Amino acid sequence: MSKNIFVACDTTNLGKVRKIIKHTQTRKLKIGYKFGLEFLNSKRGRSFVSKLKNKIIFLDLKLNDIPNTCISAVKAIKDLKINYLTIHISSGLDALEAVKKVSGKIKIVGVSTLTSLNDKKLKQTGHTKSVKNLVIKQAKLAAKSNLDALVCSAHEVSYIKDIFKKEIITPGIRLNTKINDQKRVMTPKKAFKEGSHWLVIGRSLTKGNIRNNIKSLIDHLS
Repeated sequence: MSKNIFVACDTTNLGKVRKIIKHTQTRKLKIGYKFGLEFLNSKRGRSFVSKLKNKIIFLDLKLNDIPNTCISAVKAIKDLKINYLTIHISSGLDALEAVKKVSGKIKIVGVSTLTSLNDKKLKQTGHTKSVKNLVIKQAKLAAKSNLDALVCSAHEVSYIKDIFKKEIITPGIRLNTKINDQKRVMTPKKAFKEGSHWLVIGRSLTKGNIRNNIKSLIDHLS
């Protein structure tokens, strides 16, 4: 399996994003770039994304609304020529199917349960299921609505990959032991071993010397 990495560009500083893109170029990994609400809603973020050429672009907007609003949002960003777009699976089957129907060449990615949540935090939101049981339910819904990819933590991949047969994208990846605001984390090598197709890595790559961080990642995976 090829080593596919989405680099999380979690900043509104265009200079930093240009540096991230420049210093993460390598032939030893397949690299894409993830942009979230913070970047797209910044003053020049949308324009920047619209001008990126020959890059794999993952727009992590986590749509979560009624079907018509989700449809309108997808249509509104089609000019950006992005490759991946996220929607919360909890938005329901109708919204998932509606977005998939109008997505065209954009791969629709279902977000299961955020990696910032554990069983205790999940119960605070009103859920009675464990993280594991909820993610299993969400994976079945993602498969039923024919989504192109699924986001879940590496801890769920082993039992999700038999339910959802397409691409699995895994955040909460750390090269070191710092978990920051994530609860369910894992190292890159172990996450790929579990069956993840793409890893989303932010701070471990983008803080400090980016070229050295990429080299450390390549060494870690070799």
